[in-house]
Amino acid sequence: MKQTKTAGTVLVVDSDAGLRRAICTIFARVGIRTREAETGVEALRAVAQESPLLALLEVCLDDISGYEVCHEIKQSTAKRVPVILMSARRTDPLDRVAGLLIGADDYLAKPFDLDELLIRTRKLIERSLPSESPIMATLTPREREILCLLADGLEQRDISDALLISPKTVGTHIEHILGKLGARSRAQAIAIAYQDGLMDSRMRQTGLGQSSRNLRVLPLPADEPESRAVRDARG
Repeated sequence: MKQTKTAGTVLVVDSDAGLRRAICTIFARVGIRTREAETGVEALRAVAQESPLLALLEVCLDDISGYEVCHEIKQSTAKRVPVILMSARRTDPLDRVAGLLIGADDYLAKPFDLDELLIRTRKLIERSLPSESPIMATLTPREREILCLLADGLEQRDISDALLISPKTVGTHIEHILGKLGARSRAQAIAIAYQDGLMDSRMRQTGLGQSSRNLRVLPLPADEPESRAVRDARG
């Protein structure tokens, strides 16, 4: 059975390539798709191309301030994008206050705990996702599971093997799904599921809630030194 994917990406913005890769690796292991940006300009370009589920944003970037990037994200996106600011400047509470005043949803001081990062990310995304429509609430847990697998591209036989049920049973569930959603085809049912928020609801129950306790040690290539920020983040 293939791994469940999130219906969207988390944008990771930091000039430290090692830390970016570490965060993206952790998120990938729990099913969260990510996109990296090294500079503020790259971050704003990424947001303009595809509105992310959330942005993890370092305050001290090489080109423009993370505060300015946060302000631009909040002002320019039609869809509200949650922003978590990250900074190693832990000694001055004014930095945290400044970040929150310009619109940041959270502020995470480096070095940070990976469990805390995942929990904060999950909570912010959950609050920003649209609620599921009543029509989706009519589906049983098994029907929802099968619809999600159809959206992942699995055929009826693949779903049968993955769920350890007969192909005929899968077919019966699919018929019920089409009937409840008023869909004429599987493709239309999948489109309705995305439109009505089932995939967003599904994301709340995937890797976003998993603990990273077993993911703290992230091996880097042998020929590449580990940055101090990565060592701190690992604890």
